[in-house]
Amino acid sequence: MISIKVICHGKIKEKSITLLIDEYIKRLSRFCKLQIIELADEKLPTTESTGALELVKEKEANMMLSKLNNYKNAYIICLDERGKEFSSTEFANNISEISQKHSTIIFCIGGSLGLSEKVKNKANLITSFSKLTFPHQLFRVFLLEQIFRSFKINNNEMYHH
Repeated sequence: MISIKVICHGKIKEKSITLLIDEYIKRLSRFCKLQIIELADEKLPTTESTGALELVKEKEANMMLSKLNNYKNAYIICLDERGKEFSSTEFANNISEISQKHSTIIFCIGGSLGLSEKVKNKANLITSFSKLTFPHQLFRVFLLEQIFRSFKINNNEMYHH
């Protein structure tokens, strides 16, 4: 069974989002071994100086890289608004192809400032779900739903795509 890890910054505070995430974790349990690894959110500075923002992004990058370094043979997918966009069917095909060669897929979701170039440079794939910007906590639900949809598509089970 494929192992999927979602590495992200911040804790989910809204009960309704937590319930949705828990539902997708339950649904995905028949297809994969899923783990969500939450990293601390760095506090944003009170002023928007470029140096202070870059320092926050750097600290978050170091936390994420320390987790990524624990998985040497994993396939790493970074989620970034400038990444390649896929349809749900194309995304499912990618998941299928990746899982034939790798036992672990890691999805990286950045904090409110996004992912640093250091993290993106570790990625096998950089993808975007939209040109729109979403709250990173809510985006976890979108990601889990698309992973679930991928498994349904790949198993020829009914699910709109």
